[in-house]
Amino acid sequence: MKTMLYEHYQLKEHITISSLVTCYYFELSKTYQYSGERHDFWEIIYIDKGEVEAETDSGCYKLNQGDLLFHEPNDFHKIGSNGKIAPNVFIVSFVCHSSSMLFFTKNKRFHLNNEERFLLVQLMKEGLNAFGPNPIDSSPRTLSFLENSPFACEQMFKMYLEMLLIRFIRNGQPLNPNRPLSSTRENQAADLSDKIIAYLKNNLDQRLTLDHLSAVFNMGRTQLNLLFKKATGTGIISYANELKLGQAKIYIREEAYNMSEIAELLGFSSVHHFSRHFKKETGMAPTEYANTIKAHL
Repeated sequence: MKTMLYEHYQLKEHITISSLVTCYYFELSKTYQYSGERHDFWEIIYIDKGEVEAETDSGCYKLNQGDLLFHEPNDFHKIGSNGKIAPNVFIVSFVCHSSSMLFFTKNKRFHLNNEERFLLVQLMKEGLNAFGPNPIDSSPRTLSFLENSPFACEQMFKMYLEMLLIRFIRNGQPLNPNRPLSSTRENQAADLSDKIIAYLKNNLDQRLTLDHLSAVFNMGRTQLNLLFKKATGTGIISYANELKLGQAKIYIREEAYNMSEIAELLGFSSVHHFSRHFKKETGMAPTEYANTIKAHL
């Protein structure tokens, strides 16, 4: 038998994350203010909900939901709420010495498109898998790996972060005229999911069902749910519940309504039903969550 000789091709890596420093998801009060810091590694801050004002060496930014801001090494930065809206922010800091990162010294602020947002959501999920939710009483300087985490979630986190950085650079460069555009079917699915999300947000006070939504969007419930899940990574009803929970936390942090009013605004049959649902999803009652926020002001 003849032995075939093959030449190995060495794959190039243009973006390589060498280590992770922090990974946090913060639900901040509407009056939150951070005094600022400077460090020798990269950091990104993503506004998942609400608005944030950021001050850096390179300038001041008003960041809205869906915005992401880069802080290069040794760039002073601080953030604060605007006093009106309680924001949710996702922060990741990391070490990367790849020369391609120079792109982000000139391009710091991004508003995520559907493709980038999908990668960001996967990044947050793997961060939760690997490191868990932010422990309330732990040091913000220490990152520890969760026991019994899904296989290779740290590696998945690294891969999604590198993919997101690559996607930013690709989208920031002129398009190759020969590169095919996204298919019409993909665009239609993304447009449909955006319409469903908008409908869910506008009807947080309703107890929506798949039957109702399939009638609204004139599509079978199974197909509707599958298309939505493909675009967002989760089912419609699960997404609706996440929206309600997120809005409940915002109402609590903004201290705009009492618990009974919040329950009514979000379509719960009673404040007791709301409290049970909130505790099931977060591990604490709404009043405990409110006290936790106040303790960290």
